[in-house]
Amino acid sequence: MTSTVPNAVEHADEQQLPITMFGPDFPYAYDDFLAHPAGLGQIPATEHGAEVAVIGGGLSGVVAAYELMKMGLKPVVYEADQIGGRLRTVGFEGCDPSLTAEMGAMRFPPSSTALQHYIDLVGLQTRPFPNPLAETTPSTVVDLKGESHYATSVDDLPQVYRDVMNAWNACLEDGADFSDMNQAMRERDVPRIREIWARLVEKLDNQTFYGFLCESESFKSFRHREIFGQVGFGTGGWDTDFPNSILEILRVVYTEADDHHRGIVGGSQQLPLRLWEREPQKIVHWPYGTSLKSLHTDGEPKPAVTRLHRTAGNQITVTDANGDIRTYKAAIFTAQSWMLLSKIACDDSLFPIDHWTAIERTHYMESSKLFVPVDRPFWLDKDEETGRDVMSMTLTDRMTRGTYLLDDGPDKPAVICLSYTWCDDSLKWLPLSASERMEVMLKSLGEIYPKVDIRKHIIGNPVTVSWENEPYFMGAFKANLPGHYRYQRRLFTHFMQESLPEDKRGIFLAGDDISWTAGWAEGAIQTALNAVWGVMHHFGGTTDATNPGPGDVYADIAPVELPED
Repeated sequence: MTSTVPNAVEHADEQQLPITMFGPDFPYAYDDFLAHPAGLGQIPATEHGAEVAVIGGGLSGVVAAYELMKMGLKPVVYEADQIGGRLRTVGFEGCDPSLTAEMGAMRFPPSSTALQHYIDLVGLQTRPFPNPLAETTPSTVVDLKGESHYATSVDDLPQVYRDVMNAWNACLEDGADFSDMNQAMRERDVPRIREIWARLVEKLDNQTFYGFLCESESFKSFRHREIFGQVGFGTGGWDTDFPNSILEILRVVYTEADDHHRGIVGGSQQLPLRLWEREPQKIVHWPYGTSLKSLHTDGEPKPAVTRLHRTAGNQITVTDANGDIRTYKAAIFTAQSWMLLSKIACDDSLFPIDHWTAIERTHYMESSKLFVPVDRPFWLDKDEETGRDVMSMTLTDRMTRGTYLLDDGPDKPAVICLSYTWCDDSLKWLPLSASERMEVMLKSLGEIYPKVDIRKHIIGNPVTVSWENEPYFMGAFKANLPGHYRYQRRLFTHFMQESLPEDKRGIFLAGDDISWTAGWAEGAIQTALNAVWGVMHHFGGTTDATNPGPGDVYADIAPVELPED
């Protein structure tokens, strides 16, 4: 529930500064870096036109390729499936093309300021996303243990829900210095951020989310912890995250990543697709009118990578699914890191052994969705007896867990996300076909809304995804387990290669699972920009003195380093 995140500290002038995904692990202003007129840097003219492999055509790969192209390099993008990765927007067969479903990323917080830079750059629009109890969500139903509660705000729910909200607020304040950190992040007070976070990382790295709750005096009640797990904050229940590191959750709440969400009008996949086709006005070496699309044969990326190995001169040699072999001075790997363990034949020499260990230990969350198209937003009809909406955004402990209602207006066809689940709740759906899933979901929702015939409004076949079953993903997003901080630090800092042996340089890891904020598009972009800086540096390039890049200021803001012994 959106109301369960504590209010940020009010400043003396009573004006709150906007928050951004600014740390806390690496408090670098990526939005300022992108907005600076000097650009992201330059490479020597002797390197103009040099090819760089970019493996993975999701948002991270496309952003990295776009920025490298602007510097005068020639990115060669490899993509096993389709441009967009987990920004995947699909239609419904036989339905109006305007009806779409977001199979991956579908809601984005305002704190994703680097993401917003690219959304604005390609001319996309956003609108509020109907999260539970959000101001723009008409109504929400919370259904637990067979008892339903209708609400337009948290004040409409029984007192126990407000008790849970207050317990979470107190838990964050007492155990994680929430107000102090939130204010420091708004003010971009790097010394204060680092001071607070260093203490918490050392204290909490071995703690689960659930253990953190249990240690709080505010959450002594099991009933309160159970309700919190089922209803949660921001986007709904968080019990599927209970085994994960509490540090993962703190990164979310400090940056308000789970609040005030907006969706991209027309679908999120438009962002990487538009960047693929965009012809930047400021570009080095390449003629005006050059785009990533124009740099690739037939405007398409190269197919899946099947082999990666090092060759003489510390080169990176790439073999693709067509058998084509190319060698590069540098490469960026943005696909799910587990692909390096299974789908791609790799030399051990690609990375130091500690980095291989970190890749192997990466923990991915499962996630499933199912959408159906409907004739109109019938949920806005009023019940004649109660005067309430006949159906609402729904949180429940039944199989569906979260149901979202999405429309473009009262007289237009609309879409229902019948179920959005994670982890064990997602695995329950895995053996079922789309139609079988729909039947179970309609049965569950029918028990919550006995007077509503959802089926009579459905106008097309359902579409579904289980990301753990997608061969080029094997999971939805990374979520660190307790004790994984050191592993994540190795992956995130991999773009800083001066300390690596020369035979371990030249390939750069990026993507949201390399970031500290996995599951958020902002993390994908931030690691892409880190990799761009790394490639630029590898080619002998530099940033402008007035716009230092993430690697230039690394020594001052490097993530906390925990002892290995």
